[in-house]
Amino acid sequence: MAGNKADAVRIQTSVLNAAEKKVLVWLAQRQPRWMTSDILTYIGTFGAIVIAAGYVLSAWNPAFLWISSMGFVINWYGDSLDGTLARVRNLQRPVYGYYLDHTIDAINEVIIFVGVGLSGLIHLEIALLALVMYLLMTINVSINAHLKKEFRLTYAKMGPTEFRIIMIIINTLFALVRPLREFSHEFVLFGHDLVFGALDYIGVAIVIVLAVLHLAEVRKDVRDYAEMDPMPR
Repeated sequence: MAGNKADAVRIQTSVLNAAEKKVLVWLAQRQPRWMTSDILTYIGTFGAIVIAAGYVLSAWNPAFLWISSMGFVINWYGDSLDGTLARVRNLQRPVYGYYLDHTIDAINEVIIFVGVGLSGLIHLEIALLALVMYLLMTINVSINAHLKKEFRLTYAKMGPTEFRIIMIIINTLFALVRPLREFSHEFVLFGHDLVFGALDYIGVAIVIVLAVLHLAEVRKDVRDYAEMDPMPR
């Protein structure tokens, strides 16, 4: 198999990358023998389910946002530690791991974003649009890992861990600050009456940022691939 994740150079330049690597290696070295990378992967999925459940239940009580924040920690633990454990134990399975990791990651992302959309704090359409943009970026990463042998894990010094921390901060603010939860703004867009809450505006901002990052990366990739595969003369 040409150009899989095993061949690809990992590009990880997030703000917390250096410190996170040390923590993950420390945790991996202290895992019990029965713990495997597959179990950790599924723990990450359990974390995604906890995140979604907390958001859905927050429609009845904002205190459930604390459950979502706990879910982000569980998701980080499983999703970030599975590959590290395999490398520390020298038990890498590049093809199997690449397939399982990307498949489960996509499932986790769907679970999380749909859960956010069902929270009542944000329009479901905005949450799904953010999911689409996130998946587009994920697809682009996979394509580059295969064709360019670059596996980019961060954009603008931000990676999955930083995203989780931002969401925990947002959850904390919405759980503690009642005016933030109750904020609403009515306006008309293309003849439709809309009511936006604070998280709707945050969601729109996230969609715009993801779209800009994705378009910039695609533009760069197109130039790179044009040089790698020039027009025949």
